[in-house]
Amino acid sequence: MKPRGRRLWRLALAAVLALPAASVLVVLLWGLVPPPVTWLMVMRSIEDGVGIDAPWTPYDDIADVMKRTVVAAEDARFCSHHGFDWEAIEQALDRLNSGRSLRGGSTISQQVAKNVFLWPGRTWTRKGLEAGFTVLIEAFWSKQGILEMYLNVVEWEPGVYGIAAAARHHFDTTPDRLTARQAALLAAVLPNPLEWNAGRPGGYVSSRAATLQARARSVRPADMPPCGR
Repeated sequence: MKPRGRRLWRLALAAVLALPAASVLVVLLWGLVPPPVTWLMVMRSIEDGVGIDAPWTPYDDIADVMKRTVVAAEDARFCSHHGFDWEAIEQALDRLNSGRSLRGGSTISQQVAKNVFLWPGRTWTRKGLEAGFTVLIEAFWSKQGILEMYLNVVEWEPGVYGIAAAARHHFDTTPDRLTARQAALLAAVLPNPLEWNAGRPGGYVSSRAATLQARARSVRPADMPPCGR
């Protein structure tokens, strides 16, 4: 092989090896300090022309009822899986095979991987990267850290990210003062926050919130961080 060809192969190999190393480093970094913004926030801002309202709230300053409700709504087996809820994935595929729309199956950990480190999309490349980042955050972050990140980066309305901005925007309150009903309304809109409004809920959102409020009462301490670790 000619010297130029060997150099190109070495550069390609270095690039392949650098990607996993860079991924580990950025996961470690955001495990220590909150990210100022995420890719999703930046892309939404560019696409929709809205600002980014995303103040950070430490885990202990978020009402316990909000934590319980979002786990009940988004990932009931959050404490018992290691990033992937295979039972939920199987149920989602069963719905697809029966002719219904594919929904559900993504854990809170997967949603954090997608929202913090990646761009919106449904390509196999992005799904593969999502799986890789899910493994990394489960390996290097605590369950409490994952849930804290989720509650601080999830989108609740265009330009409104995280529980502090959502609590103020929809209910003129702070994350530590959210009531059970307010927490349920916020959790109820998470599947479609760009269309549904927690502060002005329609009939479906109001009904779903009532269901989630009841479901949250059954969430046991063992189902919440620190998850017995």
